[in-house]
Amino acid sequence: MANSPLNIPTSMKVINITEHGGAEKLQLIDQPLPTLSEDYLLVKVEAAGVNRPDIFQRMGSYPPPPDASPILGLEIAGTIVAKANNVEQWQVGDNICALVAGGGYAEYCLVHKDIALPLGNLSFIEGAAIPENFFTVWANVFQIGQLKKDETVLIHGGTSGIGSVAIMLAKAFGATVITTVGSSEKVEVAKGLGADCVVNYRHDDFVQQTLDYTNLRGVDMVVDIVGGDYVSKNYQVAAKFGRIIQIGMMQGNPKNLNLMPLMVKRLIHTGSTMRSRTITEKISIATDLKQQVWGMLQKGELKPFINKVYSLDHVADAHRYMESGDLYGKIVLINK
Repeated sequence: MANSPLNIPTSMKVINITEHGGAEKLQLIDQPLPTLSEDYLLVKVEAAGVNRPDIFQRMGSYPPPPDASPILGLEIAGTIVAKANNVEQWQVGDNICALVAGGGYAEYCLVHKDIALPLGNLSFIEGAAIPENFFTVWANVFQIGQLKKDETVLIHGGTSGIGSVAIMLAKAFGATVITTVGSSEKVEVAKGLGADCVVNYRHDDFVQQTLDYTNLRGVDMVVDIVGGDYVSKNYQVAAKFGRIIQIGMMQGNPKNLNLMPLMVKRLIHTGSTMRSRTITEKISIATDLKQQVWGMLQKGELKPFINKVYSLDHVADAHRYMESGDLYGKIVLINK
């Protein structure tokens, strides 16, 4: 089944969760390499993205799907070192990045052949910062939400990994962007990403600011990673026939939610998760990204927004930094 001219070790370093809990529960251990099967590539991981679902899995609230690796890590960049015999579009030695359902915090990882994307002009660190957020934003904002040119979108958490990509892609496809952030420093960062209107929610009411900016019309779409009491406010700022796209629930479920505005305005409130999607769904997203976004990334018209880089053996520090709430952009782990 395997096709590889390279000498590959039989074991690898991986990050193991000793027990659910804090970042101190992460431990670097040796483990056998995953077994290569039909349709898959074995990739030597050079860099892996860190995402909030990794934190939730470490704490025990986000278990991996039954068919996924239990190892943390949802996106990687690296070099193909072996491939199944039925793989024709990739060669050993190709550099790729990919979305994975688990297994990224390791020296080697399995990748489905049709979800891998060519690195081209991108570095390994840049490549590892792309898949999770670009797949998530594309699937939710463009495939489900159908964001169109000249529409107006409100994006919460504009300097987060998801938010920064949502701003960049919305602007690239001709939308007007309003975003919320939590500090004056992040206001400037969001403006640099291309946002047309940035609201510091700690000082200003984003509902009023959004309605003022749109001359009381409201927005065509809201992209929300927060949940909680933001949901009712999202209904307030949505225009008639608006779409609310729920990507995260950092504040949990809304309480005492009044659905009347949703009914009166005929809103659509939807959302999705990425990890549990089928291979077929992920292939569809990868195909769209390759056709419509990859050229912009290769030309440097879009750039992954990277905050900090840690070595794999300092993964606990990377998790603590993400949990601090002060970060913007992406955190990436590298194998050294």
